[in-house]
Amino acid sequence: MKIVWIIFGTISLLLGIIGAFLPILPTTPFLLLTAYCYGKGSEKFHSRLVSSKIYKKYIKDCVQERAMTLKQKLILLVFVSFLSIIFMIIYQNILIKSILGLVTLGHVIFFGFYVKTKNKRFF
Repeated sequence: MKIVWIIFGTISLLLGIIGAFLPILPTTPFLLLTAYCYGKGSEKFHSRLVSSKIYKKYIKDCVQERAMTLKQKLILLVFVSFLSIIFMIIYQNILIKSILGLVTLGHVIFFGFYVKTKNKRFF
């Protein structure tokens, strides 16, 4: 099972790195997922991640202080909402649509009210 966590973490890391260069793909959520997957899969991969520049730049404050910049929050919420809407259009099952709606609402509540906003400037 650890190999599965490492594979998911590596895919997430690649998407996060791509997101650092493409404004359409958010970096922070993919790197958070990478940290979680590596934490479950391999202490070696996890320790290499947390000592990297990309970790320190994008998610160190989020993990340690439970704080994100306003820009990071908005990009994350727009991306999650966009994906949820796409899947709500694709799937016709009302149960799936309801679950996606609740997950999206949960993201908005969690990141809007429980994750602190640091450096309240947008840019």
